[in-house]
Amino acid sequence: MERKKFLVCVDSDGCALDTMDAKHKQCFAPLMVEKWHMEAHRKEAEEIWNRFSLYSVDRGINRFKGLELALKECGKRGFLKEDLTDLSLWLSETDTFSNESLERQIGRTDSPLLKKVLDWSITSNQEISALPPSRPFAGVRETLEQMSRQADLAVVSSANRESVEAEWNRHGLIAFVKEVMAQDSGSKASCIARLMAEGYDRDCVLMLGDAPGDKRAAEKNGALFFPIVAGREEESWRRLSTEGLKRFFEGTYRGEYADGLLGEFLEALK
Repeated sequence: MERKKFLVCVDSDGCALDTMDAKHKQCFAPLMVEKWHMEAHRKEAEEIWNRFSLYSVDRGINRFKGLELALKECGKRGFLKEDLTDLSLWLSETDTFSNESLERQIGRTDSPLLKKVLDWSITSNQEISALPPSRPFAGVRETLEQMSRQADLAVVSSANRESVEAEWNRHGLIAFVKEVMAQDSGSKASCIARLMAEGYDRDCVLMLGDAPGDKRAAEKNGALFFPIVAGREEESWRRLSTEGLKRFFEGTYRGEYADGLLGEFLEALK
């Protein structure tokens, strides 16, 4: 297939699909409480998880990094007594934040903490797969189809590959994308870099995302960023369709327009 001039990278959870709240509030947070035996402080521990992963500038953080942040905060508040060094060391050394990378580290260290982290992650995947079917935000399908006429599309997500592919297939969205890059593909920044190496100019590459990490991944590659604002997702997709794409394809996106969008996005996460 011939490469198009433009490339649009699309995050999945919380950006294209309304999956973010359910995964965190029904799976990741409750299972953290269970695996680390913090039932006596469930409400506070779950609020800590949700604040980091949903309602702050850390929104969209990789699950393992989010776990480290949440467990450290639980420790500061006095209801978790566990040395987290093995987790912090793995996070500082690994190139890929995935179950497979974690398994390799466990093979080297036999760390009880990392075994518990892996159990939490695997169980989270199982719980997520049992959630009611997700749905795309209103306007997503139509906008993906609109973009695909002039741009190559790629899913760039830090979520589990199996769940991403299952969700995009279920909703018939996979037909619009040339590639799916997920948790096992590396960081979002490295995924965008690999895609751009196919020959796209930086002013012709746009990352759609709902988290500051998506913005940083785009900026690291000199690409453009369009924010899907938490709580205003449908409005964001409508705005992309009616004005953002026109500016992107015409080359008038970078600068004042992009800066204005970014200011609104960051303000919503304060």
